[in-house]
Amino acid sequence: MPNVIVDKDACEGAGVCAEVCPMNVYDMVDAGGGKKAEPTRSEDCILCMACVNACPTQAITIEE
Repeated sequence: MPNVIVDKDACEGAGVCAEVCPMNVYDMVDAGGGKKAEPTRSEDCILCMACVNACPTQAITIEE
């Protein structure tokens, strides 16, 4: 099962990952006055890397 990791310090809450993920792995959750990506369904990840490639701050890594 893939391990989807979001660097909360690097995440700016753009939500691009949630938009591009075909498996709906991410939710945007409240985090100190803004939204941050949270991989709430990482077990559904199919390793397409769309989120990794789309993230404007490179805040996402996926470990196989």
